[in-house]
Amino acid sequence: MKIFSPLYQRAMVWARHRHAPWYLGGLSFAESSFFPIPPDVMLAPMSLANPSRAWLFALITTVASVAGGVLGYLIGAFAFDLVEPLIRDGRYWEAYLKATEWFDKWGFWAILIAGFSPIPYKVFTIAAGAASMVLLPFVIASLIGRGARFFLVAGLMALGGPRMEAMLHRYVDRLGWATVVLVVIAVVVINGR
Repeated sequence: MKIFSPLYQRAMVWARHRHAPWYLGGLSFAESSFFPIPPDVMLAPMSLANPSRAWLFALITTVASVAGGVLGYLIGAFAFDLVEPLIRDGRYWEAYLKATEWFDKWGFWAILIAGFSPIPYKVFTIAAGAASMVLLPFVIASLIGRGARFFLVAGLMALGGPRMEAMLHRYVDRLGWATVVLVVIAVVVINGR
């Protein structure tokens, strides 16, 4: 059943839209403080669709993401009492507790690692504010971690160019179903503990 091919084709059309960089910036900003979808889902197809602008897209993603991270930091610093019930009742409480534990051990390095990895960065931005981490090291660690991640994604897609786009188009349904199977297995394993 080919349900991923049409989604992929639509994503590539959207990636070539004249307002796509604005949407990318908005998504990057929102994801760093409250939105659950990572900007990589836009950055990768945009870099594939227009490899000559991949570095610009990575820069937009990085700057907007760090700006959103500062908003997350401010939420943690000044409004944690308001968002704590949302974090506690949502699926992020364990991640928040892990983030505060990491701050106690590593501080700056915790933000840098969270910025680069698939760990929910937004949880770390809020935790950094709640823990009163000094803002300048927070911003520097965020710039390094987020920048490394987004420039890596953009660079890999730009290097692949049209050949990578054609290959993804050919195998997108298989990759999509493989991802679904892996997610189901992960959920079963996690819930089985």
